[in-house]
Amino acid sequence: MPNALARPLEGIRVLDLTVALAGPYGSLLLGGMGAEVIHVESPGGGDIARTNPPFVGAGGIHFGGRREDEISLTVLNRARNKKSVTLDLKSPQGHALFMRLAKECDVVIENMSEGATARLGVDYERVREANPRIVYASIKAFGEPSPSPGLKGMDIIVQALSGIMEVTGPQDGPPTRWGLPIADLLAPMFAVQGVMAALIHRGRTGEGQHVQVSMLDCLASLLAEEHFDVMSANGYPLRSGNFHDRLAPFGVYPARDGHVAIVAFSDEWMAGLLDAMGQPQLADDPRFAHRGIRMKHAAELNALIAAWTGGLDAEDVVRELQHQRGVPCVRVRTPLQVLNDPLLHASGALTQLAHPRLGGIGAIGMGLPIRFSRTPSQFDQPAAELGSANAEIYRGLLRLGADEMAALQTAGVI
Repeated sequence: MPNALARPLEGIRVLDLTVALAGPYGSLLLGGMGAEVIHVESPGGGDIARTNPPFVGAGGIHFGGRREDEISLTVLNRARNKKSVTLDLKSPQGHALFMRLAKECDVVIENMSEGATARLGVDYERVREANPRIVYASIKAFGEPSPSPGLKGMDIIVQALSGIMEVTGPQDGPPTRWGLPIADLLAPMFAVQGVMAALIHRGRTGEGQHVQVSMLDCLASLLAEEHFDVMSANGYPLRSGNFHDRLAPFGVYPARDGHVAIVAFSDEWMAGLLDAMGQPQLADDPRFAHRGIRMKHAAELNALIAAWTGGLDAEDVVRELQHQRGVPCVRVRTPLQVLNDPLLHASGALTQLAHPRLGGIGAIGMGLPIRFSRTPSQFDQPAAELGSANAEIYRGLLRLGADEMAALQTAGVI
């Protein structure tokens, strides 16, 4: 019988060439689901995220310059469930070692700048020659070849090009960046889906393939969900801030001590809301009688609701709507309230971060928000220090001798 405690991707080995966030989040997800992730980093420096403040060491967490024995909090979050090896891909010896590793792996995942893998000789075509069964995943900002050669694919650049900033924020305000690096986080999720599908295909046919994901493609595909072309053609604003006028009333409203989110687009919920407001007659008002017309008069309706909620504490609004009338309504929580929610820690969505040598550091990291009934999965291995798996991978997996290892280290190859 299969081992019920084995993780879903146990037995899958991933060669990880990612840096920063868009790539490392993808390999983090694979590692959390049980894949063996070998993170290839440059000798002496490693992933550029290792230079991101704040840093963590024996003296705690600080935002000053990094000391030699300290690790970036970013790395402690993104590099869990991975083994770090150092390798100079620019050297002939390093390139040869990489190809030997590729022959032992099932997946390669990379998010290098355009043309970098080809210049290093580790692009899909070259890796496929060494291992025809390889599933090779590439995450790029704009695809490859890029329509904008030389443009760095930072998250805010992708957001700006995707149109998503023009539909975020108040109607009379400027285009607004999402509060999270959504392009950097969304693209690796699609990449991981692609890797899973390619592994299933390989299981049926024996052949690997190249999985390609563009951050811009991912955001643009989601933008099309709201039919902004149709909205614009019919004279509706594209940006509505904290309200979704197509589903009015649907939005965030002030209270005396905070804000509440209310959803009342169905006739039943609308009736409940108007009853709580003490204005049931508005159900017969021609401006608000049905969903289609309410969209045209959303600003007027929202102003009436805000006048009511603004005179109450948030918990009073929630009690009147959610608890007494079944109208969806909650208090808007702060990030700190969410990060300290015991239910989210119990579910695995959030978790405490740990330093590889010092243990717990009092900081919260991303969890794996997927639960399997038979196969446990979570980010439960602390981030590795740079090159800490060199002996395990080079001596154990590739069977290099001690003298070979010493020579490679002296030459700066590892």
